[in-house]
Amino acid sequence: MAEANRVEAAEFLAHPRGTWLLPRNGEAIAQPDLMRIIAGERVVLLGETHDVAEIHRWQLHVTTYLHLLRPQMAVGFEMFPRRIQPVLDAWVAGELDTASFIERSEWAQVWGFDPELYLPLFHFCRQQRVPMLALNCHRPLVTRVGQLGWEAIPVEERDGVTPSAPATEGYRRYLRALMSGFAGPDRPPAMEPDRFERFIRAQQTWDRAFACGIADYLAATPGDPLVIGIIGRGHLEYGHGTPYQLHDLGIEEIAVLLPTDRASHEAESLKGIADAVFRLDTPESPSPRRRVPGTPA
Repeated sequence: MAEANRVEAAEFLAHPRGTWLLPRNGEAIAQPDLMRIIAGERVVLLGETHDVAEIHRWQLHVTTYLHLLRPQMAVGFEMFPRRIQPVLDAWVAGELDTASFIERSEWAQVWGFDPELYLPLFHFCRQQRVPMLALNCHRPLVTRVGQLGWEAIPVEERDGVTPSAPATEGYRRYLRALMSGFAGPDRPPAMEPDRFERFIRAQQTWDRAFACGIADYLAATPGDPLVIGIIGRGHLEYGHGTPYQLHDLGIEEIAVLLPTDRASHEAESLKGIADAVFRLDTPESPSPRRRVPGTPA
């Protein structure tokens, strides 16, 4: 019985609130030590579940900490297509009030989540004059690539996004498991093969768009900037998605940080999910949203 208890204890990792865990070894790390390490990267990706306010508070806290260590910083957002970049520039320059910024950024049409969730981050960038980057692409491009593949899309219609590196088998398994979790009365437990391939191509279009936006900024900006990416966690976990596409674009110095509200983790499943995981305060109920068809995970 004692041996069985030891085995069971070894399979799970306790995660106290307000602390960081390193998934590679299950050990805790002090926040100052982690931030000093992470600040040495070129790109830090902060994963999110879009409708949870506590996650956006965590993103703001991490961004603020890293800004103290690396003041030459930009923050890239999945929430804005690249055509909105002039609006982001005007916001950071102090040329728009909040209501005008939300309207001109086409927030309701493009994203649909409560803007109050994100406004503290937007105001941080404005107050500290931190460039904001529009990382997403034109939504019809995602649909077209999903349906037809990259080869069918003329280069001039790709919204500045290059074709994605092929999905690994690990990413395919991850996405299949992710989609099976959404099964319900109106959804089958698994996609038929053709539909699943379209889903993978669409997901990878977003992955690549975010990576291209970050890589383009790093290539065009003198000095040694740090880019923070505010991106849905489904595009980041286990090194798939955007991190994989960044590596394909030649950017190796990447860190992925994720939040969790779990008090413990199954050790094996945690390995490789991110460079570090932070235990949140207990989140409040998710914020309601207006549903936008095709919104990325």
